[in-house]
Amino acid sequence: MRQRTPASRPTRVPVALPPSSAGQAAPANWLRSIRFSGFTVLMFVVIVMFVVIVAPGLRVYIEQRQQLAQLHAAVDSQTAANNDLTTQIARWNDPAYIKAEARDRLYYVMPGETSFLIIDDVPASDSGTPAPVSGTITTTNVDWLSSLFASGVTAGLSTQTPDQLQTNGVVLP
Repeated sequence: MRQRTPASRPTRVPVALPPSSAGQAAPANWLRSIRFSGFTVLMFVVIVMFVVIVAPGLRVYIEQRQQLAQLHAAVDSQTAANNDLTTQIARWNDPAYIKAEARDRLYYVMPGETSFLIIDDVPASDSGTPAPVSGTITTTNVDWLSSLFASGVTAGLSTQTPDQLQTNGVVLP
């Protein structure tokens, strides 16, 4: 085996980089420092292929799961409606229920019974005008809505100060 002599080794000489301004070389320095190995490129290609191949199938799977959930909800609501209808059929098969419904809906009575139907059981008032609520409270003689509107317009368009308005007889709250 042949051994190297110290003189045959290449010597390394440190090289100083030229000084650069911080604002211009900073974006270029980080871009130059990125190194891609073959494994990194291979993994990137595998991830891209995975996304390209799996993403459409995953989207279809998610849509089908949503449709399946909607169909399950529809089946549940139809089952509940079916159960309600089955309960109603069972009620109508009962003669006592039919008899009660005929009495309530159609006003049927059994032979020998007398039916009384009271149409308006509220006593009529003596006159067509309603009675006053109290002797002191009566209807107002002033249209309060137009007064409120006029007050708002007057306050909005007035150039007088609040002190001047108070001396004119208008009292502000």
